[in-house]
Amino acid sequence: MRTRLRPKDGLRVASTGLRARPLRAALSALGIAIGTAAIVAVLGVSASSQAGLLAEIARLGPNMLTAEAGQSLTGQPALLPREAPARITHLAGVEQVAHTGLLKDEKVYRSSMIPAGNSGGLQVRATSLNLPAVLRTAVARGEWLNEGTAREPVAVLGSVAALRLGIDRIENKRIWLGHQWFTVAGVLAPSPLEPDIDNSALIGYPAAQRYLGYVSMAGGEPTAGPPSSIYVRADIDRVAAVQALLAPTADPEAPNEVNVSQPSDVLTARAAAAGAFDSLFLGLGVVALIVGAVGVANIMIISVLERRSEIGLRRALGATQGQIRTQFLAEAVLLAALGGVAGVLAGAAATAVYATAKSWAVVIPVQAWSGGIGAAVLIGAVAGLLPAVRASRLPPTVALRTA
Repeated sequence: MRTRLRPKDGLRVASTGLRARPLRAALSALGIAIGTAAIVAVLGVSASSQAGLLAEIARLGPNMLTAEAGQSLTGQPALLPREAPARITHLAGVEQVAHTGLLKDEKVYRSSMIPAGNSGGLQVRATSLNLPAVLRTAVARGEWLNEGTAREPVAVLGSVAALRLGIDRIENKRIWLGHQWFTVAGVLAPSPLEPDIDNSALIGYPAAQRYLGYVSMAGGEPTAGPPSSIYVRADIDRVAAVQALLAPTADPEAPNEVNVSQPSDVLTARAAAAGAFDSLFLGLGVVALIVGAVGVANIMIISVLERRSEIGLRRALGATQGQIRTQFLAEAVLLAALGGVAGVLAGAAATAVYATAKSWAVVIPVQAWSGGIGAAVLIGAVAGLLPAVRASRLPPTVALRTA
C-alpha cells in the first residue's frame, strides 16, 4: 500500500541530499545569498536614510522659508528692498527673521600672497546676528558675532570655508578679505538647510559698511545693505500661508523678482535623486538571484544524474512519482531558502553597519527581508521544478540498470 511522505520525512530526505554534497550546495546557494543580500541592503539603507532625513528635517524644522533676490524682467540681477526683513516680521505666522547680504565683488583668501583668481569659490556675506538661531546651526569652534565684533574686522567661517582655507583652530587666525586682515572669531557647524552659508565668510553689517563699502541709501542716509537672502521661521501650521505672502511682502512693487523656497523640500528632493540609484542596485540583485537560480538548477540536474540508483531503488520499494518529485523539489527549495536566509542576515548586517556609521536609525522594511526570502524560495521552486519532474519520470529499471 502506498503511503504519503510526511513533511517531516520529506524535509529530512531533502536535507540529507544537500548534506551529502556540502561544498557544491554552499556554492550554489551563494548566488541566491548575494542577490538577496543586495536587495535587503539596498532597501534597508534606503529606508534608513529616509528615516535619517526625516529626523534631520524634524531637528532643523520644516518651517523655514527663504526669500532671495531673483532676476528682473530684463534678466538683470534684482535687489531686495533694504526694508524687506522688517516688513516680513509683521506677517502673521512669522516667528523669526534673519538675513544675509552677499558681497559679490569680495573674495576670501588664506593670506595676502595668494593670487586673486584662487579664491576657492568662497563667498563673503554680511549677516544679522540671529542667523545661527534661525538656521539652527551651532558654532563648532570659537564664538559667533556679537554687537561689538559685528562692527570690527572680524569674521566667522562656514564649515566648508574653514576646510578650504585650512583653518582647523581659531587661535590667532586671520583671513585676507577686502584687501585687509579679518580676525577669525569662530567656525560654524554644517548648515544642511542653507549650504551657501557653509561656503561663506560671515561678517557683521556694520563691518561690511565700514570696511567693505557695502552701502545702500535709505531716506537719503547711507546704511548697510541691502540683504540678498532672508530666512524666515514660520508657525508650523501657517507655513503655506506665509510662503504665499512672502514675495509680495518682501517687495510689493516687484514680487516676481523674489524667489521663495522651502529648504526642507530641497533635502527631500536630494534624497529622492539619491534613491534613483536604488533601482540600479535592485536590478543587480535580481541578476544575482537569476544567476543563483541557474546554479540551483545546475546542481539539481547533476544530482538527478548522480543519484539514479537511489531514485531507482526508491521507486522499486514503492515510492511514487509524486514522492520523487517532491523530494527533489524540496531539495531545491531548501537550498534556495538557506541562501535567502543567509542573504537576509548579510544584508541586514550591512545595513546596520552603514546606518550606524551615518548615525541613522537602522530600518529594515518587512518587505525587504520577507520579499528576499520569498523570492529565494520562489526561484528555488522554479529552478528545481524541471530536475524534479525529470527525476520522477525516470523508470526504476532504467535507473537501476544505469547506476
